[in-house]
Amino acid sequence: MLAYHASRDAVPLYAVYALLFAEHGLSAGQISSLFVIWSVTAFVAEVPSGAWADTVDRRHLLVASALIHAAAFAAWTWWPSYAGFALGFVLWGVSGALMSGTFEALLYDDLVVRGERARYPRLIGNARSSALVFTLLAELAAVPLLHAGGYQLVGVASIGVALVQGLLAATLPVSRSARHGGRETDGDSDEGAAGYLVMLRAGLSEASRTPSVRRALLVASVLVGMTAYDEFFPLVADAHGVAATTVPVLVALATLAQAVGTALAGRTARMSPRTLAAVVGAGAALISAGALVHPYVGFLGIALGYGLLNNAMIVAETRLQDSIQGPARATVTSVLGVGEETVALVTYAFVGLGSGVIGVPVAVALVGLPLVAGAVMSHLMIMWRSPSRITADAEGRL
Repeated sequence: MLAYHASRDAVPLYAVYALLFAEHGLSAGQISSLFVIWSVTAFVAEVPSGAWADTVDRRHLLVASALIHAAAFAAWTWWPSYAGFALGFVLWGVSGALMSGTFEALLYDDLVVRGERARYPRLIGNARSSALVFTLLAELAAVPLLHAGGYQLVGVASIGVALVQGLLAATLPVSRSARHGGRETDGDSDEGAAGYLVMLRAGLSEASRTPSVRRALLVASVLVGMTAYDEFFPLVADAHGVAATTVPVLVALATLAQAVGTALAGRTARMSPRTLAAVVGAGAALISAGALVHPYVGFLGIALGYGLLNNAMIVAETRLQDSIQGPARATVTSVLGVGEETVALVTYAFVGLGSGVIGVPVAVALVGLPLVAGAVMSHLMIMWRSPSRITADAEGRL
């Protein structure tokens, strides 16, 4: 499981694809439009692919996701034009949607079958940490590959990594029940189509009508979506006058803290709601303060805060999985993907537009305020509800 998940991001092209686009004459506006195409594709495909993962063999979908990922890099490598790059992003968006929700549902259901549900936060945390480490290694590998064979060799290596992930997906040692979400299929295409609609409705209904699932989705969507402002950390350093050669070192601190925070999720998974609220509030406050002060001291705060938020993110995602009781686990998890993408887009828009008026550091600092406010409100609600429960329990014993 860890090798499969980590290999997803061990792609050398990640480090240089923006340079590849510019090398072939694309303007900043055209490159931005490619990112929009990518986001819209992933957004549209997210929930439908989740329902598909609740209808067919999930392992087959993960194999298909890896093959489509490889096709995306092939389009970039051998059709280096705006049309080729756009096709690659469409394929990448579809590939990501097929994996998103499917992997988490497969892992969780397999652990349930084995009677090891409590291991989920530790395994998913280690999977995310491993992916971060492999991403860093792949980015470093892009340098010698680029020198040895240019962008084409980097692209071929990336295709190879995606194919390896497909092989790992095909050999994942999971139970039949986890692969099919507990549903038996008979191969009838009409019943399959009907089953798809049943799963889609079941997942959307549970996500919207079950209070515990709805709350878990909201919390996880906000946490995961707002951690997307790490994209602006390099700009924060630049705004403080940090030399370009030093910026990667400061950003690497945040990446390292992120890896540590996700790896420790197994140890913190049972934290109380009050503690979780405190962790979120402290993490957001550290990032906001760090964005405003001296860059070297500030980035220590940013790194610590980002590690705390990513730890809380895994805990929130785990509680979502624990709250799902219906058969459409992958569909509900895909709703989380839509929620986090929405929050991320709002975050990007706020920082992108606000930075032109108030500057990047202040805009990034303000992003953390809703998290701090939400954590404080959550903490106060917990404190307000606790005496009520105590009183009710006391009355019940009289």
